Amino acid sequence: MTLSSETESPVRPTARARVLFQLSGSIAAYKACHVVSRLVQAGYEVQTVATASALEFVGEATLEGLTGRPVATDVFARGRAMDHIHLVRWADLVVLCPASANTINRLAAGLGDDLISTMFLAHDFDKPYLIAPAMNATMYRHPATRRSLGQLRTWGVEVLEPGSGQLACGEVGAGRLLEPERILDALVERLDRLELHRDAAESLRAAEDPHAAEDLHAAEQPHAVWPAARSGARHRFLVTAGGTAVPIDGVRTITNTSTGATGSAIAAHLAGAGHSVTLVHARTALLPPRQLTDADEIVSDTSGRIRLVPFTTFTELDEVLRHELATGAYDAVIHLAAVSDFDVDHLVVDGKEIVPNPLGKIDSGETLTIHLRKNHKILSRLGQYASPSNAGSNRLATSHPLIVVGFKLTNGATPAERLQAVARVTPGTDFIVHNDIAEMDSDCHPATIFRNGHACRTVTTKRELAQQLEQLIAARLTELTGRSIVDGQEHRA
Repeated sequence: MTLSSETESPVRPTARARVLFQLSGSIAAYKACHVVSRLVQAGYEVQTVATASALEFVGEATLEGLTGRPVATDVFARGRAMDHIHLVRWADLVVLCPASANTINRLAAGLGDDLISTMFLAHDFDKPYLIAPAMNATMYRHPATRRSLGQLRTWGVEVLEPGSGQLACGEVGAGRLLEPERILDALVERLDRLELHRDAAESLRAAEDPHAAEDLHAAEQPHAVWPAARSGARHRFLVTAGGTAVPIDGVRTITNTSTGATGSAIAAHLAGAGHSVTLVHARTALLPPRQLTDADEIVSDTSGRIRLVPFTTFTELDEVLRHELATGAYDAVIHLAAVSDFDVDHLVVDGKEIVPNPLGKIDSGETLTIHLRKNHKILSRLGQYASPSNAGSNRLATSHPLIVVGFKLTNGATPAERLQAVARVTPGTDFIVHNDIAEMDSDCHPATIFRNGHACRTVTTKRELAQQLEQLIAARLTELTGRSIVDGQEHRA
């Protein structure tokens, strides 16, 4: 959901999510006021909290005027001594914007000497907590700040990375608070997921859905499952993400730079839209926001239902996909995993040939020669794995061929080279997504979606990519089956 103009206020008749909006001291606080205003216009309940430094940049009257609520500022305010507990429990989502270097470092240190820091210590990480840093570029690069941001991420904080540009101090670099529209989009996307999940949970309770017990049981299984937004379930997706590792021995591998972030973002979007999603991911991949038990099993998430299946090597990924597609009756596969083209055949250490041992460790020698062998293209076999003729296949549970989305990455390629790279992708792939790593950064993820060799969509962010793929796949399924599914109901096209 994107709020594109000041006049749009899509207020729902039902109660909307509650936002605890915290501000720390930064000249960028005026941008935060714009975000607060837009959230209120959209019908969300917003309670602001401000540090003393923040109030040097924007006044209490401004924040109270925007929200219709007094600003919380003091741990010891008369009659509000329990705000650090009550407001945290009241909120569905907490955002710290702008987040100054001082506040970031204090939160990471576990201090609790003002209202925002005590609220952080009382925060339940079942709920989203986002921060939007804003500071001088050198302060942002400082080892203390980098370490603190890393620590906060391990606790479940989501960091909305700052942009680069002209800073208030006159310098140029990273540290500039994201523009209000970017922050608003990030918040609204997560708030929509929260509301979808809440509405689905209420529907489950009201209807005493028998599947609710299945979700609870599934959360205890090794392949973790997040609670389903069943009321909107439409299609079954399998998404792959992250890079394979080629073991040389028990401690050394050959791998690639894939983080799995794009695949996880697409999986989260699809699940938030009500689809059933299996995310087959590298064990090192970044995953959608989740809650861990003491046993490190993912048990819940606000984006909907996502089943996680991990892999490390090419062989593991291939076997997982063979099994999943034979038994899962999926409608579509979105194959983003960065798969190794080669595997280790044998090694030569100081002139002596040895076979790779994944449980051992090669002694250091003067020379090491690695001989590789070519792997088959997994993308070309996905349809075969899902074929009804495949042993054990459950494909008859669907009435259409598997939709396959492949990805092609180039590095600094010319327009002609990009088209040639796309043309080399497995024939018969329904859609091919191309992007060039030279154009990608933390803020921009440009991509072009091809169908039948022709560009049909262009996007600039992961979120747009997920939305466009969802729409294109739904349209393709309608073409193949003559049926469409809206709000969980099948309709003849």
